[in-house]
Amino acid sequence: MDISLSEVNDVLGDIRNLGEAENDFLKFQNVSIDSRTLLKTELFIAIKGKNFDGHSFIPEVLKKGVKSVVIKEGMQKLLPSDFPCWVVSDTLEAFQKLTLLKRKKLNIPLIAITGSVGKTTTKEMIGEVLKKLGRIKLSHANFNNEIGVGLTILSTNIEDKVLVLEMGMRGPGQIENLSKYSEPDIAVITNIGTAHIGLLGSKKNITYAKCEITKFLNPNGVLIIPANDPFLEETLKEYWKGRVIKVELINIEKQKKSFKEDNNLQGFYDPSQKTILIEENTFKISFDGFHNASNFLFAYAVAKELRIDFEKFNKFDFVSLEGRNKIIKSLKTTIYDESYNASPESVKACIENLLEKPSNHFLIFGSMQELGKESEQYHKEIFNLINNSDIEKCVFICDKKNDMFYSDYLKGKEKFLVLNDIKNVPKEINKLTKKGDSILIKGSRCWQLEKIIKLID
Repeated sequence: MDISLSEVNDVLGDIRNLGEAENDFLKFQNVSIDSRTLLKTELFIAIKGKNFDGHSFIPEVLKKGVKSVVIKEGMQKLLPSDFPCWVVSDTLEAFQKLTLLKRKKLNIPLIAITGSVGKTTTKEMIGEVLKKLGRIKLSHANFNNEIGVGLTILSTNIEDKVLVLEMGMRGPGQIENLSKYSEPDIAVITNIGTAHIGLLGSKKNITYAKCEITKFLNPNGVLIIPANDPFLEETLKEYWKGRVIKVELINIEKQKKSFKEDNNLQGFYDPSQKTILIEENTFKISFDGFHNASNFLFAYAVAKELRIDFEKFNKFDFVSLEGRNKIIKSLKTTIYDESYNASPESVKACIENLLEKPSNHFLIFGSMQELGKESEQYHKEIFNLINNSDIEKCVFICDKKNDMFYSDYLKGKEKFLVLNDIKNVPKEINKLTKKGDSILIKGSRCWQLEKIIKLID
């Protein structure tokens, strides 16, 4: 999908040094920030990141034969004096403006997903469910910041029928910025939890930050949120005046006993069958757990908005990403790999799922990060949950500076073994487990627990 010279001028201001070469500047095939993969038909933007500065690669870019570049004011010395270029005060902002230009030219539904936990799984589920519409473009891996979201939009092409973006954040204003440069048609807030509470200070601040996704939501679009979160619903009134769908997952046993219907989009989960009953249709999904069934309900709500017709019985086999919903079976044990990251809510959900398995249960638990002053209390809650469950043993990993507190709290609790180095974990867990046992691996990203999986029997 070409971008014309005049379109770029409208967004970034007039090109400099065009001279008599105007006929050569009718269009660009795309926008790029990577000199390694850059094509001569693309427009290069020199972005300065944490670990690199695109301006350092200008000589390499020029060798590729590009027609023009976008650079920061003051960097013109890197170019031949007559080389056509756009000069801007902020190249990242220029990049985002051009991604919005591309987004508008695509003219396809854009779905944006945020939330404390469940974003990536929900994104993947939505992508699979929407395949009935044709080719679906999803954010790759964790391309969920101002660079990743932009690159996803730029890599979308005319064959794609829907674009699904994951939006992450590490501070206030970041989700608003992502919304501004993508203009979603459908927005999803999976939940409001305590992930990053150490950075934002309170659950209240997290709620405000997540609600920013509606700042540039299509006025005729829709927001999908979990039901039964009064503070979220109240906060949204300050941000969004449009349509809201509230989804609610209920254990099917409650439907049979005493159930009151309301205006929420409701699903009824049968954990024994891994099925979800929604509006008289039954769905069987490959992922275990109430939390994954809840994620699927968001996918259903999005599909319904896009008018997908379902059969009476529907089966979905979702692809497990590394460190999420991955089941690894060996001759001795079954490992439930949830190692990618951890928050209090996600750890509790994964423990509940583990306890449904008909075997002896073991947990490898890496301490949770970015919880601020409440960190010790959140860990205590998890410890108490473990201690009161039928988990046989928990191998808990923490850094040395926190070892004294955790070891003191867990003193006398025989279910726990505290370690400071993941290198020692496989040896210890292998001594504890026997054939047929189940092991859950869950911890914050900093622990990189995926590295020890191959060493576990």
